[in-house]
Amino acid sequence: MISVIIPARNAERTLAPTLSALVPAAVDGIVRQVIVVDGGSTDATVKVADLAGADVVESAPGRGGQLAQGAAMARFPWLLFLNADTVLEEGWERSATSFMHRIDLGERAMAAGAFKFRLDDRGLAPRLLEVAVQLRCKLLRVPYGDQGLLIPRRLFDEVGGYRNIPIMEDLDLARRLGRRRLTMLDAEAVTSADRYRRDGYFSRSFRNQICHMLYGVGLPVSVIARLSGKVETAP
Repeated sequence: MISVIIPARNAERTLAPTLSALVPAAVDGIVRQVIVVDGGSTDATVKVADLAGADVVESAPGRGGQLAQGAAMARFPWLLFLNADTVLEEGWERSATSFMHRIDLGERAMAAGAFKFRLDDRGLAPRLLEVAVQLRCKLLRVPYGDQGLLIPRRLFDEVGGYRNIPIMEDLDLARRLGRRRLTMLDAEAVTSADRYRRDGYFSRSFRNQICHMLYGVGLPVSVIARLSGKVETAP
């Protein structure tokens, strides 16, 4: 029923928990395929994915291209895109299955679903960021990649899928889907806070918002990537 696509690069520490959270759904026959698209890891990422039984494919670094390459290999009618440092909470498959059944039975229009955002960190800063993301998703329906994306293959192909761009491939796809075709699922995706701890919560969040504003006013993604110092997207 679901093909899971995970772009990865030097994710040996976080990938195992991400894959482990999929096991109950695989046992129940909901997850039928897991594809890990490796963007040139120099650690044991590929070994971790292989030992877990995932289909491993090598790719040039860059999350947009990795996601597109993984989608091209998917064999099942639903696609679930996950970051390699995101762990779906226990029981996520119940929310996902209910959502998929309603669409498959024609009870609701074709749409994509994202999970609620949570960080694996304590303190005020991560909680405030989670509230901000919740408000953004409620008002704008613009989930980001660390919230996962569950989408029918037909809809994914209809809007053109992920583009091989150096940054903000998640925002690009969300914009093409539009608010009416995006919904929030009743389950959490717990993402590593390592990058926020490393860069600082305020600094990281501020930089992200500046990039999104520049994208919103039409600045080319390649220019935004250079300004942000991010010439490639590494999960």
